[in-house]
Amino acid sequence: MSFDNQLSRVALALGMGLLIGLERGWSTREAQSGSRAAGVRTFAICGLLGGLLGALASAPSHALTLEGGVFLGIAFLAFAAVITLFGLEENKATGRYSATTTIAALLTFVLGAYAAIGDVRIAAAAAVAAAALLIFRQGLHEWVKRITRLEFESALLLLAMTFIALPVVPPGPIGPFGGVNPREVWIIAIALASVSFVGYVAVKVLGEHRGILIAAAAGGLVSSTAVAFDNAKRSASDQGSPRVLAAGTSLATAVSFVRVAAITGVLNPSLALLVAPALLAGVVLNVGFALVSVYGRARSPGEPAAQFRNPFSFWSVLGMAATMGLLILGGRAINTWYGSTGAIAGAAAMGIVDVDAMTVSMARLMPELGARTGTYALLAGVASNLLAKVVISALFGRRRLALRLALPALGSLIAGWLALLMTVAGLAP
Repeated sequence: MSFDNQLSRVALALGMGLLIGLERGWSTREAQSGSRAAGVRTFAICGLLGGLLGALASAPSHALTLEGGVFLGIAFLAFAAVITLFGLEENKATGRYSATTTIAALLTFVLGAYAAIGDVRIAAAAAVAAAALLIFRQGLHEWVKRITRLEFESALLLLAMTFIALPVVPPGPIGPFGGVNPREVWIIAIALASVSFVGYVAVKVLGEHRGILIAAAAGGLVSSTAVAFDNAKRSASDQGSPRVLAAGTSLATAVSFVRVAAITGVLNPSLALLVAPALLAGVVLNVGFALVSVYGRARSPGEPAAQFRNPFSFWSVLGMAATMGLLILGGRAINTWYGSTGAIAGAAAMGIVDVDAMTVSMARLMPELGARTGTYALLAGVASNLLAKVVISALFGRRRLALRLALPALGSLIAGWLALLMTVAGLAP
C-alpha cells in the first residue's frame, strides 16, 4: 500500500470520528464543559486512534495477519474498557441510563480501524449512516411511540416476504401453456402488500386526499393493477370514500400509461410514436378525473373518510396474487392458442394483469406484425388492463367504485380510439 493511500485512509478515519463527534457535540451542546464522557475532540481522536492501530496491525505486509488481528483485538478491548468506564461515570453524574455515547465511541474506533485495512467506501457509508441514526434520535423515538403493534407486524411480514421467503421460492414454471412462475406470483404478492402498506402509511401521515393520491402514483410505478386490487379491498371494508379511491386508481392508471410509453420508447421508438397520442389522451383524462374527484367538490353528507384500519391482510394479499396468477395463465393460454396470427387477442389477454410484459412482447414483435397490427395489439393490451381494473373493482369492491371508474375508462377508450384512428390513418394495412 502506497504512502498516499495509507495517509488518505488514516485521514478518512479522522474525518469519520469528527463527523460522529460533531453530532454528539451538537446533541449535548447545552451541557457544561467537562460534564460529558466524549465530545467532538474525543470522537475525532477515537477515529484517528482506530485508523493508526489498524495501519499498525496491517504493517508491513499491508494485510491483516493473525498476529495483527490479535494486536488489534487487544487494543480494542483496552479501548472499550476505558470508554465504558467513562460512560458509566457520566451516567452516574447525570442520573440517566444511556449507552449511546459508549457504543458510538466503540463504533468510531472500529470504523477507523476498518478504514485502514478494509474498503473505504463501506467505512464512509457506515459512518454517515451512524451519524444519521444519531441525529434522528428524537424523530425515531417519536415514531416508535406512534407505531401500533399491527403496523409493526405488517412491516415485519412484508420484510419476511421479501428477504426470507422470496429467495427460496422456486423460479421454474408450473402448469400448462408455459405455466406460471411461483416466484412471479410471489413478487405480485409482495407488490400488492407493498402498495397496501404504502397507502396505509401515506393516508396516516398525509391525510386522505394527498395520501391516497401519492400512494396511488407510487403504486402505479410498480403495478396499477395492484393499486386497483387494494382500493377495491378498501372500498369493500368501508375504509374510504369510493370517490377518492376511484381517483387513486385512475391516477395509478395514468402512471401506468406513462410507463408503457417509456418502455415502448426505449425498445421501439417508431412504435412509441404511434401509440403515444392514444396513451397521452388516457393520461390527461385519468389525471383530470382524479383531480376533479378529489378537489372538485366537497365531501357529501354520509360519505366515509379514509381510515385505513389494517396495512394489509396476508391471506387477502395471497388470494389476490393467486387470482392474478390464474389470469396470467389464462392470458398465456389464449396467446398459445392464437399464436402470432392472433397477436391482438394475445396482447389483450396478456394485458389483463401484466401490462409491462405485454408491452415488451409487442415492442419486440412489431417487425413481424407490421406497424398497424403492432399498434393495435399494444393498445389492445392497454385497453384490456384498463377494463380489468373496472372488473376488479366490481368483483372485490363496492358497485359505486366500479361505476365511478367506468367513467374515465370509457372516456379513455373513446379518446384513445379517436387518437389511434388519426395516427394510423396514413399507415399501410
